[in-house]
Amino acid sequence: MSSAFEQATQQLRNQPKTWLVTGCAGFIGSNLLEALLKMDQQVVGLDNFATGHQYNLDEVRDQVGAERWARFRFIEGDIRSLDTCREAVKGVDYVLHQAALGSVPRSLNDPLTSNEVNVSGALNMMVAARDEQVKAFVYAASSSTYGDHPGLPKVEDTIGRPLSPYAVTKFVNELYADVFARAYGFSSVGLRYFNVFGKRQDPNGAYAAVIPKWVSAMIQNQDVQINGDGQTSRDFCFIDNVIQMNILAAVQQKPAVAEVYNVAVNARTSLNELFEHLKQTLSSNGVNYTKQPIYADFRAGDVLHSQADITKARTQLGYEPTHTMLQGLNTAMPWYVAFLS
Repeated sequence: MSSAFEQATQQLRNQPKTWLVTGCAGFIGSNLLEALLKMDQQVVGLDNFATGHQYNLDEVRDQVGAERWARFRFIEGDIRSLDTCREAVKGVDYVLHQAALGSVPRSLNDPLTSNEVNVSGALNMMVAARDEQVKAFVYAASSSTYGDHPGLPKVEDTIGRPLSPYAVTKFVNELYADVFARAYGFSSVGLRYFNVFGKRQDPNGAYAAVIPKWVSAMIQNQDVQINGDGQTSRDFCFIDNVIQMNILAAVQQKPAVAEVYNVAVNARTSLNELFEHLKQTLSSNGVNYTKQPIYADFRAGDVLHSQADITKARTQLGYEPTHTMLQGLNTAMPWYVAFLS
């Protein structure tokens, strides 16, 4: 664990704050909620259950206990309503804005809804947070913003053209954040997530992320489909690294600027390698999968390779990933097996 993160968590325990987590019933949001409640913070959560689940909140409640759960207030609502956003930010110190419609294929199938949620909804949250004069506004950006730029590893100030409507929406968030800093003196931090995974990541549905989707298939002895030749690579990032970055980004003392940081581990794993890692990790947890993957066409809107330079997060925030991809898999797999078996 980074010394900067240890200092931040200790300071928060000594002087608890009030946080808003949008998308709190989703994968990343529920993990942030759990972490904050375990630090004895006050948390307001906002979710409309479009992609989040009540059982995620139930699991957090079981993990943190009744006394800490009492510090949580839930609002069922939609970020597309400015009034709902204003209600949610009342009296809040820090906003962790995670609510969004993820998935490149989803945005290709329905660009209008992705835009309404990811652009209009995010703008509502920024306006509400600006008017409430919150101490910090941290939002989920995306590695998809790098688009067709071929350079590796990805550095924050060099991007290409977006390859999907989803990537456009996430880039527009960054543009709005920059304008809000210049026009209103509104400070924000965008976190460009790279292929986050961990407990409570939904394996079901057409837009499930690759790791929970494959793990689910393997546990049920179903076929695993790889899009392309399997040489496509990603910088898989365990959820604990994401929690660390959200906390560090929120508590930093910065002037009114719009900063953007990569959130990853600066490594690349091909899909073929991932397949083998999952088989081995499952085997260590009592699940033996013997099938070979099925190869299909490369998926529209995807990039071939993704890897993050995390120098900026390290030098400016003191970020230090606690888990490699393999360490994250070993940590998460018992949860996947218990949840999916």
